[in-house]
Amino acid sequence: MDISFSEQDLQFQEEIRAGLNGSEYPLHVREKQQKGVALSKQDMIDFHKFIHSKGWMGYNWPEEYGGTGWSPVQIYLFLNELALAQCPTILPFGLSMVGPVIYTFGNQEQKDRFLPDILEFNTWWCQGYSEPGSGSDLASLKTKAVLEGDHYIVNGSKTWTTLAQNADWIFCLVRTETTQKKQEGISFLLIDMNTPGIEVKPIITIDGDHEVNSVFFTDVKVPADQLIGEEGKGWTYAKFLLAHERFGIAGVPVVKVQLEKLKNITSDYDDANLSKKIAELEIDLEALEFTELRTLAAIAEGGHPGAESSILKIRGTEIQQRLTELFVEAAGQYILPYEGPDGFESNKTPAGPDYASPSVAQYLNYRKTSIYGGSNEIQKNIIAKAILGV
Repeated sequence: MDISFSEQDLQFQEEIRAGLNGSEYPLHVREKQQKGVALSKQDMIDFHKFIHSKGWMGYNWPEEYGGTGWSPVQIYLFLNELALAQCPTILPFGLSMVGPVIYTFGNQEQKDRFLPDILEFNTWWCQGYSEPGSGSDLASLKTKAVLEGDHYIVNGSKTWTTLAQNADWIFCLVRTETTQKKQEGISFLLIDMNTPGIEVKPIITIDGDHEVNSVFFTDVKVPADQLIGEEGKGWTYAKFLLAHERFGIAGVPVVKVQLEKLKNITSDYDDANLSKKIAELEIDLEALEFTELRTLAAIAEGGHPGAESSILKIRGTEIQQRLTELFVEAAGQYILPYEGPDGFESNKTPAGPDYASPSVAQYLNYRKTSIYGGSNEIQKNIIAKAILGV
């Protein structure tokens, strides 16, 4: 596959690069990213507000809904420049998940109410899908929403809810009817996280980080006009959203930057086996990038990511995990003094290179990537059914 850029594309690339290197970029965010320091909630808000100020926030949205209307090549160049500039990842929950659901299936009032706030990052969204006992088997969810007058009363719980501690709103799959076929009777609700009856409890992951949460709903009163589309059609909207989520999980630009870092680190290593693994990973990453570009081109022509998203999700997460394993292998014995979530004591520093100790936390954290967004085993079933007809 031959990728060539026009003069217009190259000019666009320079404009993005200049914007990211300009004085408007939040300096405190840049400094923390360069030092590998965790970003605060306000840091993330400041970054997203900056992206909006440049007119880039809707990079993957149609112009009619306030997006940029960029071509696949422009989206590709934009995401690559973000990665090269070591920017934080643009949070997907509003922009790439619920936003497309709202502008595709929501009514005009919902579009007017929610879409501008997503683009301006006035609202931090989180995703209420997984439940205790309902992970990859999402259709077995038990959180109930009962219609009483002009409100739904929601009871149940969600788990593994990423950054719910920061969120203003949550989009939820709820059961509005008990049906023989479990994929039916599910609806898609938008819920204000400040509504009485919602409780968020942290889950500390294996790397010691507070990234995910349990969210509990006790007699939560949700206005009926916050139902997206038709009652009982939530499974259709959920599949649409998951296709967009899986498309973004591959994270090719960030992996490319990290791979270059690994190659620089190991450039003087005398380890043929490690060099072979890195070369194989680079070949697989290039093949994944071409697949992603083909999918972007299809979307630009009016399509939506389908089973191709499952391919990207599988290969992308496998490559991410292999990359973290190679960082650990490159660090060797220096990975042993794992600093934990709070770092080392002030009078102690880890032995070995700077990248060594953080490699352990990243390796541990990335065990999740083949599970979230629908486990890779489930994705293989989707491919078998949708593409191979099995």
